Formats: sequence, C-alpha cells, structure tokens
Amino acid sequence: MMEHPSALDKFEEMMSIAKGRKIVIFLDYDGTLSDIVPNPEEAFMTEKMRMVLGEVASRFPTAIISGRKRERVQDFVQLKNVYYAGSHGLDIEAPLDSTNLNEMDTKVVLYQPAKEFLPEKRKVLNLLSERTKCIKGVNIEDNKFCISVHYRHVHTKDLGTLENVISVILKEYQNFRVSTGKKVFEIRPDIVWNKGHALEYFLENLGFGNSDDVLPIYIGDDRTDEDAFKVLRKRGQGFSIVVSATPKDTNALYSLREPKEVMEFLLGIVINLEQ
Repeated sequence: MMEHPSALDKFEEMMSIAKGRKIVIFLDYDGTLSDIVPNPEEAFMTEKMRMVLGEVASRFPTAIISGRKRERVQDFVQLKNVYYAGSHGLDIEAPLDSTNLNEMDTKVVLYQPAKEFLPEKRKVLNLLSERTKCIKGVNIEDNKFCISVHYRHVHTKDLGTLENVISVILKEYQNFRVSTGKKVFEIRPDIVWNKGHALEYFLENLGFGNSDDVLPIYIGDDRTDEDAFKVLRKRGQGFSIVVSATPKDTNALYSLREPKEVMEFLLGIVINLEQ
C-alpha cells in the first residue's frame, strides 16, 4: 500500500503529531475489531481485543460506529466505557449534559435522526423476507434503522434475481436507498446522514466540535467508513486508517491489514501514553 503507508510503520511519527493533543478514537466493528466471517452472527471479537479496547476507552473517549444494530454491537463488545452508534450512525448513544444515564452512570443521549422512517422500514423488511424466500443463501439482518441483505452464500446465478427484488421494493418505498458493502446490500433511509455525520456529532457532544487541539483517529474497513475519512480530511485533523489486506481506493491516510494490526496499533497508543 504505497499510497497509504502502514499506521504501524508510521506509528512514532503519528504519536509525535498526537503529543499534547486530545485523542478521540472511532472504530468500525466488522472487519476492524473482529474478522469478517461467513455467518454475521458469529463475528465475535477476541478476548485480547476486548481487553485492549477497554484499556483504550479508559484513557480516551472511544466510540464504535457500525452498520449493525446498536444493541447487537454492544452485545459483541461487552464494554460499558465505550460509546456506540448503530445503523451506520442513525442510532447514536452519545455523551450529553442530560438526565439520561447509561449503565456507567454516564450522562448520555440517544440521537436517532431516522426515527420517523421506522414504520416504513418494517414494511420493507417484511417484503424482503417474503420475496427472498426462494433465493437460497440470503441472510437478512434487521439493523433497526437499516437492513443488511447478506449474499455471501447466494449462488452467482441468483444475484440478479436478488438485485431485482430489492429494486422493485425500493421503487415502491422511495424514502429508502441501497448501497453495497462486502457481500452485502445495505438498505437505509434516504436522508443526508452517514458515519461522517455521526463522527461530527460525537465530537460536538464531547466538546471538541470547534477544538484545534483534538486529534480524532478513525479506523474502518468498509465503504461506509469513507464518509468519516472525508470528514477528517475536510477538518484537516486526525488520522484516518483503512483496514485492508490489499491496496484500495480510499480517502484514508494510513492503512492496517487486519484486526490483529488494529489491536497492535491500539495497544501501542496505550503504551505510548504511559511512557
């Protein structure tokens, strides 16, 4: 990855830039904290990754922004000192000076910009479930405000049929749009909100919205993470890191090859802080 140097190779240089700044960590889940697996329900993170993530979160504000249902990511991660955003940032649990308390007795707010679309989303979900019954290998995941249609186990000859089913349904429900990820179609409300907006929302609620000395670090592997990478480029702040074993077209500045390298990088930040 000549265009996007390894964050491990550039670690000392990055930490030199970070010195004296307020670090905030943002992470995707699948493919970043856990390996991509055939069955999405088995995308467990390792105990070592959980331990390292917990150490990071005890030192820096840390948020996970995932396409999954927020509660599902919380089940996977099992850490109370992490903030969570599900549905590609459409379901956010963020810190705020409010009367809402989470399990840490930390003041939080739930921000759900697509809440009004829930009734329609349920109808889309029901239609998808009904009309894809005849397509072997389809796995439909209800992510609260979004729907993930996994086709990793769908035969190539059936992909056209699946795409047509989705297209026909969305012609009827035009408040929704579809995008593609890693062997998945992502259906979500057609509003101007993505992981980049979620990142900005977190920074604002953490008190870093207009801060010159904040250093956001965003690590992700999916196309949907590109919106967050773009935000950091526009702000001219922080480090954007793409997780990919092969070179790819990305707005990220650095790269890591796999979740093991993500863990090594995060552990390095903790150790660097203690020196």
